[in-house]
Amino acid sequence: MSDAKLVGIVLVSHSAEVAASVAELARSLTAGGTAVPVASAGGTDGGGIGTSAELVAAAAAAVDRGAGVALLTDLGSAVLTVKALLAEGDELPPDSRLVDAPFLEGAVAAVVTAATGADLDAVEAAAMEAYTYRKV
Repeated sequence: MSDAKLVGIVLVSHSAEVAASVAELARSLTAGGTAVPVASAGGTDGGGIGTSAELVAAAAAAVDRGAGVALLTDLGSAVLTVKALLAEGDELPPDSRLVDAPFLEGAVAAVVTAATGADLDAVEAAAMEAYTYRKV
C-alpha cells in the first residue's frame, strides 16, 4: 500500500515533546500495518512552548499524499493557528481540515483509521468519536 493515497495526520501541540510522543504512540498502535504519514508540529520555531504557523504548514506539506490532511490540536492557540492557516487558503495542502477531537485519543483513532486506507471523512469521524470513549 506504499503507493496508496493515504490521509496525512498532523499533531499540533504547544510542546514539541508532547506532539512527537503522541505521534510515536499513535504510529506504534498500527503495529506493522500501513505506515500512515504522521508529523508533529509542536512548539515555536525557536523550540519554546507555543505554536508556529511555519511548523504546521511544513508538517502538513510533509504528510500530504493527495488524500487530505487531518490536523489535530491540543489547546487554544494551536486551534487558532490552524484556523488562520485554513483561512489563508494557500498555506496548507488541498483538503486540509481541522479535526475537533481529543488530542491523544483522537490522534490514535485517526492514525489507526487512516492505516486502513479510509478517506478523510472517515478519519475525521473516527477521531471525533474519541470524545465518547468512556474509561469507567
